[in-house]
Amino acid sequence: MIRLFACLSFAFFMLLAAPVHAQTAPDKVLDIKAFTTPAGIKVWLVEDHSIPVISLNFSFEGGLAHDPEGKPGVARLVSILLDEGAENMDSQAFQAKMTDNAISMGFTAGRDAFFGELRTITDNRALAFDLLRAALTAPRFDEDAIERMKNANAAQIKRDMGDPAWLSARTFNGVMFEGHPYALPGYGNLASMQKITKKDLINFTRAQFSRDVLQVALAGDITAAEATTLIDRTFGGLPAKGVTIEGRDITPQYPGKTILLPLDTPQTYIAIGAPGIPRADNDWHAAVVMNYILGGGSFDSWLMTEVREKRGLTYGIYSSLQSMKHAAISQISLSSSNEHAAEALSIIRAQLKRMAENGPTEQELKDAKAYLTGSLMLELTSTGDIAGVLNGLQRDDMDAEYINRRNAMLNAITLADVRRVAKRLLKTDQLTTVLVGKPDNVKADIMLDKPPGMAQPETK
Repeated sequence: MIRLFACLSFAFFMLLAAPVHAQTAPDKVLDIKAFTTPAGIKVWLVEDHSIPVISLNFSFEGGLAHDPEGKPGVARLVSILLDEGAENMDSQAFQAKMTDNAISMGFTAGRDAFFGELRTITDNRALAFDLLRAALTAPRFDEDAIERMKNANAAQIKRDMGDPAWLSARTFNGVMFEGHPYALPGYGNLASMQKITKKDLINFTRAQFSRDVLQVALAGDITAAEATTLIDRTFGGLPAKGVTIEGRDITPQYPGKTILLPLDTPQTYIAIGAPGIPRADNDWHAAVVMNYILGGGSFDSWLMTEVREKRGLTYGIYSSLQSMKHAAISQISLSSSNEHAAEALSIIRAQLKRMAENGPTEQELKDAKAYLTGSLMLELTSTGDIAGVLNGLQRDDMDAEYINRRNAMLNAITLADVRRVAKRLLKTDQLTTVLVGKPDNVKADIMLDKPPGMAQPETK
């Protein structure tokens, strides 16, 4: 959970959001220094000394895969407990150190990695990095903090169970990845919250936090030499190797099937999934362009035009590509009134077929490339943005110069490329359709009585 503290001054927030002024060559988006520290930690750095702010993003490969059998939610609890006390500082003392020194720290447990970030002004960098070191190497996991966070997490789960959009996402993941760790709820469930112990949390940190699965990205007011010292001081005390999780690949389950979770609500929430494309695939950039034209966020996308603008069947409809370590999927998400859900589904399938058979026009291709190349700089407007993007590219196994080649690669995409990848990916008989609501005139192949993975505590 990412926590930004209320006491941070408005000026500090402006510094975090301020534009980066790092000098780069005319043909470069970013000047990235890639190096490995004496402790063996891989680091990417973008220097910018125009503002006294340093942003750090890092990731440990693993994440939810380290949750023990039958106890989903351990990684989640670790992520919200790491800043609840470390070494000789209890929760109140640790939080006060951050608050009083304008330091922001947060952690997130993802499907394939455990993420962290740190934001600090330059003058407080030694303290900020030392607090991060303490959180990772000597978290306290005090019983009162564990109980407080378990209760908070359980309360969030209960709220989520009343949210149709959340139920749709949970059902979609549980169905698409059935039988795989990706299907498990990241926040856990009410039953698992009762079972998780302090020992589970300690075991997770020992398995997860090791230098062999760590990648670090920094941006801001720091040199490579200074970064090397701070990074090794912060992470160098972690074990050289942790516990390796040998995962397995999975393809989307229930192809061609419609799954319904009945819910008494005026809207039907729809999530449609199909096999996607791995990030390392040669057709990835063509798929990105194709997805943008189909439904990637623009009001001019095919799906938005046909389903919303022409017929008013939804407020918004979006398509996306998701490339994970062990699965690649494409997804379409929307909600529609119960009486119009069937019509919306029919139009979506027609647009997928149209894209697969005909592809976009030359003008649509030109517009998509213009947007995708132009929007890159909007993702890099602060040191925090840059550090986050860089760490994502590290995890995607890109080299440090990829970001400077990206726009050229997008501009090289042709209509033939887009049509080829559309024909490859958009197969309407392979769609897994998940519905949450009471849609009219929709025949479900499978009816569910609860969202997958949301076990309830046993009653005595």
